[in-house]
Amino acid sequence: MPTASLPRLLASLALVAGSALAQAGEPLPDCSRPRTLALHEHGLLYDRQTGEGIDKDIADELSRRSGCRLNLVVMPRARIWQLIESGGLDFSLSGISNPQREQFAAFAWYFSNPYYLLVRRDSGIQRVDDFARNPALRLGAIRGFRYSPRANRMVDTLDADLRVSYATGLAPLYETLLANRIQGMIIEPFDYPALESARIREQTTILAFDDPAVPHGLIMSRQAVSATEQQRWRALVAQMRADGTVERIFDKYFKPELSRAMTRF
Repeated sequence: MPTASLPRLLASLALVAGSALAQAGEPLPDCSRPRTLALHEHGLLYDRQTGEGIDKDIADELSRRSGCRLNLVVMPRARIWQLIESGGLDFSLSGISNPQREQFAAFAWYFSNPYYLLVRRDSGIQRVDDFARNPALRLGAIRGFRYSPRANRMVDTLDADLRVSYATGLAPLYETLLANRIQGMIIEPFDYPALESARIREQTTILAFDDPAVPHGLIMSRQAVSATEQQRWRALVAQMRADGTVERIFDKYFKPELSRAMTRF
């Protein structure tokens, strides 16, 4: 195919996607300016080295269906939330809500998952509640992350007691866990590949928080994205869920039964 025809082909594909959405009775988002969307490195959600991950695939599909140009950037999660709040960033992905975030962010859900506590075997911890009761144990967490209700309570309690070590990503937390500078960390299904490492598998065990699965979704800055536009982006995400696109993306990274559990909620 001649190089010059590629932009025309991409434009045609965007028009086809837009036509399908219009036929469904939903107007397309406003593409009069490029939008910014931030990814964060986190297991299967996004890997900077490969440039691949679930959230990258979701972002590409959102761009294709909307016809909008999404300028992708990669930054730590804590910085993403700061920019979403200020309006310096339009979107991010795989975000969870809480009352504070609802003040400055809106969401469009596309998957849901539980959280787990990964602990060193030599810590002697058999139940989640035992961790906080032992003052000698430290927890590792990613700065800017929130989890399920029970996991959040654990983090907040230990943080108040100066028993939480923060990092910007998973890799340094695994290293500090293996070095026994922390004895536990909170994980989710996107972290499973790292747990296949012999070093981690031999030294750790996984405990369930037993909280309900937590919805995750497209994060939209209320400062940068109007209420009308938020609804249009929600419609795009809903369409991706309804036609099976989100589940097919998850099927690339997980076994089908886990994909179904995470995307059908």
